[in-house]
Amino acid sequence: MIDGDTVEIHGERIRFNGIDAPESAQLCADAAGRTYRCGARSAEALSEWLAAASPTACKFVERDEYGRFVGNCTRADGASVQRWLVRSGYAMDWPRYSNGAFAEEQAAARAERIGIWQGKF
Repeated sequence: MIDGDTVEIHGERIRFNGIDAPESAQLCADAAGRTYRCGARSAEALSEWLAAASPTACKFVERDEYGRFVGNCTRADGASVQRWLVRSGYAMDWPRYSNGAFAEEQAAARAERIGIWQGKF
């Protein structure tokens, strides 16, 4: 696990298409205003979630400016990685690349004040 929006599979770094998650060292404030490592929490939650139904498969979309494989990824059970991350409050929809594909999940997570939406980031 690299961070909340990038994984490594068989030596290939894969950036999840259409979302953006906090960086590994990024700090956020929780609902009580306490600082926590939201980027690390996002990566940990993703690791646990992916382990529950492996392997993870990704369909190629493009290469980004860093040469990373950008893909749409699913767990072995067919669940969308990006959709789960955004709906769980661990990542944001990135409309520039998703065309708003995860806007509904983001609105729900934000309304429920879960994950990064519980405080400030």
